[in-house]
Amino acid sequence: MFSGIVEEMGVVKSLVPGLAGARLSILAGIVLKDLQLGESVSVSGACLTAAEVGETDFAVDVSVETLGVTTLGTLTAGAAVNLERALKLNDRLGGHLVTGHVDGTGILRERTQAGNTLLLTLEVPEPILRYCISKGSITVDGVSLTINSVSENGVSVAIIPHTAKVTTLGIKQPGDAVNLESDLIGKYVERLLQNSGKLPEKAAPVIDRDYLQKRGLT
Repeated sequence: MFSGIVEEMGVVKSLVPGLAGARLSILAGIVLKDLQLGESVSVSGACLTAAEVGETDFAVDVSVETLGVTTLGTLTAGAAVNLERALKLNDRLGGHLVTGHVDGTGILRERTQAGNTLLLTLEVPEPILRYCISKGSITVDGVSLTINSVSENGVSVAIIPHTAKVTTLGIKQPGDAVNLESDLIGKYVERLLQNSGKLPEKAAPVIDRDYLQKRGLT
C-alpha cells in the first residue's frame, strides 16, 4: 500500500525483455536507504517487488500483465520514473490510499500554466472514468492528485510547483501516456451494490486480438 506521495524520481538503467515479462533496473538514491529484497516499490504507480538491490540501483521483474496495462513496457534507458516505498503503519497518509494496481493508461491531452500552477487535462478510459468524481482522488503515474473536474472523456487536475519539480508530471507533454489508478473506495462500493442486486454486473471484456495485443499476449 502507498500514499501517492512520490519520494524521488529514478532513472531507468535498462529494460530487458524475458520469456515471462521483463527485468527493469532503476538508478535511485532515497528509496535505496532501507530497501530490502522482496519489498514493494511503486514505480510510476505500479507496485513491483525488489528483486535485486545494489548501492546505486535496484531491479524489479515486470509481469506480462503489468506490461500490458501500464506504460512500463515503453520505458527506455534514461527515462525518469516516480518512486515511492511502501507505507509503514505509523506513516502520515499525505495523499490517499493507493494500491499500486494500475487500472490502465490515459493520455495527457492538454497542459496549461495558470500562475504558478500547472493544469493537466487527461483523457481517461470509461472503465476508470466511472470511478472519478469532482474533488475525488486519482493516482497519475503514482502521484496522488485531486480531481478538479470531470468531463465526458476525462478529468482535469492541478499540479503545484513542488509536485511539478519532484515528479515526472512536470515534464509530461501532450500525447504522453500515463498510468492511472482510480480511487479504491469507489470500486468496493460498486461491488457491494452489485452483490446486493442494486447495480448490474459489469460486462465481461471481449477477448479479441486488440485485447491480447494490449497485454503483450500476441
